[in-house]
Amino acid sequence: MINRRTFIKLSLALSSYALVPQFTYASTLDLDKINFSTGIANTNAAQTLIVFLYGGASQLAGNLSNIDEIKTLSQSDYDNYFRSITKTTNNCWKEAGGDALESLLESGDMTLFRACYSQVREDNDNKAHGECVVQNQKGSFDEDGGGILANLAEILQNHNIVNQNSIMPFATMEGESQFYTEGNVALPSYLKPVGIDASFSNPYQRERERIWYYYTETERDSAPDSYWASDEKGGFDPALTKTMDTLAQQNNETGIIKDNFSKRVQRSQFINTIKNKSTPDLGADGYPQDNKFAQRIEAAIKLLVHNPDTKVLTVGTDGLGGWDDHNEARNYVERSEQLFISLKSAMAHLKAENKADKINIMVFGEFGRNVNLNSAKGWDHGNLQNFYVLGGNGYFNHKGIVGETIVENTGQINRLYLKPKPNTYWFEPLSIAATLYKIYGIENPEVLTGGYGEITPLFS
Repeated sequence: MINRRTFIKLSLALSSYALVPQFTYASTLDLDKINFSTGIANTNAAQTLIVFLYGGASQLAGNLSNIDEIKTLSQSDYDNYFRSITKTTNNCWKEAGGDALESLLESGDMTLFRACYSQVREDNDNKAHGECVVQNQKGSFDEDGGGILANLAEILQNHNIVNQNSIMPFATMEGESQFYTEGNVALPSYLKPVGIDASFSNPYQRERERIWYYYTETERDSAPDSYWASDEKGGFDPALTKTMDTLAQQNNETGIIKDNFSKRVQRSQFINTIKNKSTPDLGADGYPQDNKFAQRIEAAIKLLVHNPDTKVLTVGTDGLGGWDDHNEARNYVERSEQLFISLKSAMAHLKAENKADKINIMVFGEFGRNVNLNSAKGWDHGNLQNFYVLGGNGYFNHKGIVGETIVENTGQINRLYLKPKPNTYWFEPLSIAATLYKIYGIENPEVLTGGYGEITPLFS
């Protein structure tokens, strides 16, 4: 769990913006080349939860289409090692969350893309974690400039979709990542990601402060001493609270730091309000118990549902483990099952709150795995991954399964890969960035991704 010090650091301390000297930067983005539709942005009112599978998750949980051929060609025996590999109706891996995937497909709440493939990386023999993470989170193969969400923040601010009155427009449950890397332009602090945890630790509340005793600045300033009376012992001294707030208004110049001090109580109450919101009864689709990842996803959905100001929230898969399964990959099965069960619960949560049309979930990583089960009983790096898109039914046209794959047998041990089937739909991973830009009103996202456009089936 994030402690208060880490929380505030991740939040980049809203008020700190006014304490740092401001410089003039040349923006990485040429805003004049970006065609933006305020109408699309406002109509979609999109919000996004990004689940990034660090380490490169195998695509087999969502694609056993080629498993019979893979078993024949693999150097190690799949059946003896994994014990049970059962195909579902749409060739998902039943034991690895396939039933949850089938449910999401049947309900029309998800599109499963089986051919997110990089010909660029294949041509350059690039399957390295670091480069691929940076490229996918910056939406650029040259790796220059800002991250996807830093770019998006600048563009949305430029069109007043977000501004200094927006509360937590970007948030993270994974700490810092390349998604938020600034280019050559310094973003104001209110556009930087606020770090949250599953417990909604409150960065705006003073230590042990009894914040529920006052609600507006007017009430607080005019309240008699008895207004602050309490039978409870301990807690932040109310008189000192009033003094500190008064000094903040008297001694700070007009601007962001003064504004944020005046909004501190309001924002503290805002965090506590969301924290105390209950999740609707989801019945059999309830979040898995004793699963830290599921708790994070539940908190993430709760924040998005109750705060339309939050545009994008990013989450890793802490609580499940990483996905770099070079050896002893057996626990991939349980890990995948917990991932997709949690996502099924998240979708049920969105529906129960009537938010499935506005909020979408995108699940991807840096790359996939090859499909040879090596001598260490794992998979090495591959170049094709699944891309899972859930929700956002108001602007996405879900298509179920999109993309077909074939097995490429290079004839070399441990060089067994899945590739897109010729003449079927596939896309470079930078198209994920373009799709994200598109739903927030950017009509020509390819100018930000080096020519790679949005994933067209989602919009047709």
